[in-house]
Amino acid sequence: MSQTDAAAGLRLDRWLHHARLFRTRTLAADAIGRGGIRLNGNPCLKPAQTVRHGDTVTVSAHGRVRVLRVLDLGERRGSASVATALYEELDG
Repeated sequence: MSQTDAAAGLRLDRWLHHARLFRTRTLAADAIGRGGIRLNGNPCLKPAQTVRHGDTVTVSAHGRVRVLRVLDLGERRGSASVATALYEELDG
């Protein structure tokens, strides 16, 4: 990903899908709409919210809460090992 692309960011629903936190973008968008996702501590209700390198994403889904620091945006949805390189798990 180029510096220009990284500075611009990526839609939150796309990043959640790339990071394999949700099976589809639709499921990610639904979770955002229900208020189960926070970006930098602020509730998100719009799937088009922009996520950037260094942001903190809090995900309440699948019976647990995860706090993640964005390390990379990703080009596309890849394997599980590629997906885990997109974020760092923080202590919640």
